[in-house]
Amino acid sequence: MKTRPGLALAVHALIRIAASADGVLVGLSLAQLRREHGGVPVSLAGVLGAVAYGLELMASVPAGLAADAFSPRGVMALGALIGASGTWLFSFTTRLPLLIVSRMLQGLGVAAVTPPLLTWLARVSAGAPARRARLMSFFELSMLGGVALGGLVGSRLWTWLGRAAFGALALVGLSSAPLLYASAGRMPPGEPRAALIGLRQALRHPAVQRLAPSWVCINAIVGLWLGPTLAFLLTEPSRSHQYLDGLFAARPTDFGWLMLGYTLVFGIGVALWSLLLPRVHARSVWRVSLAAMLAVCALLFAFNHSADWSRGPRGALLGGAALLIVVESGFTPAALSYLAQALEPISGKGAAMGLYSLLLGVGAVAGSLLAAVCGALWQIDGLLLGTALLTVIALGVLPRGERSFEPIEQAA
Repeated sequence: MKTRPGLALAVHALIRIAASADGVLVGLSLAQLRREHGGVPVSLAGVLGAVAYGLELMASVPAGLAADAFSPRGVMALGALIGASGTWLFSFTTRLPLLIVSRMLQGLGVAAVTPPLLTWLARVSAGAPARRARLMSFFELSMLGGVALGGLVGSRLWTWLGRAAFGALALVGLSSAPLLYASAGRMPPGEPRAALIGLRQALRHPAVQRLAPSWVCINAIVGLWLGPTLAFLLTEPSRSHQYLDGLFAARPTDFGWLMLGYTLVFGIGVALWSLLLPRVHARSVWRVSLAAMLAVCALLFAFNHSADWSRGPRGALLGGAALLIVVESGFTPAALSYLAQALEPISGKGAAMGLYSLLLGVGAVAGSLLAAVCGALWQIDGLLLGTALLTVIALGVLPRGERSFEPIEQAA
């Protein structure tokens, strides 16, 4: 049966949009319940979010093992159905135990899609490094684009449908399952024992061990900026003389458009890097990306203190930052390509991709906590300071070794 990576990545983007929109709907739904009935603590939203994210973290490695032992397409389809059932459950209940179960199912569903999809992409691109670089780049774009678009989709669906919006998102997950199953095609199943051996190989593999520290730092930066702290700082009344602090206090909905604009710029960068990655050294891409990230921090710091500037210089700063964001977008697709290439000889690709997803989550949680501290102390400047610090650490712990310097095409 023919494989269709493009279809699988498009469906993955839809699942990510639905998951992100689902999180927005949960917050809006709880806020409405609080207004109408009272007795709903504000902390409940955070608890339910932590439940979903915690299950996603815990299930990532088992989902990767399942992809090694059985069929990746079967695990992905099952994950889409599980996530849809969690979203649907939230649409008709207000009982706390069922709300918790709903979030558990949502987190489990996302975990059951991502590592198996990465495993499958690594398999279908075996021996074709240029294709692998493109697929991993577009995977990153589908994930980031889904997260950014989810906020807009969720808020619009709530305006149009109210609590029925949960049912609409559940239909997205329900329809995604057969599409994922069909797009992956038929592959020989593995064996449970071989999957466990693959997990041990992945844990001991130098590529995983070398990449892990930098990967945690990069995803901590993601947690800094894509967590709730940035939205809070941009939409609350200003508490400082920083230009960005409280910028959208009068127009909170503009924050969603800001995230969409960032995603478009970042997506352009990922698309360009997908063409360059097979011909350049992985470690060189990481160095250039991290250097660009430090430069973005410097430009945004200047922009954040430009309240008295005219539009021309301020626009030039934003234009320069946008160009550098295009450059910095190369880190993650390069890391995915490097990992998939290094692990090609072993059987534990699913386990390794599960570990990769686990480190992503750990970094995002750490970044969110760091954002809470830095944002409370120094507002937007604090987020920029935390980003610069994590970038310097990531530069210091970059993988070293001769293979890290080889272009992907040569490494094959």
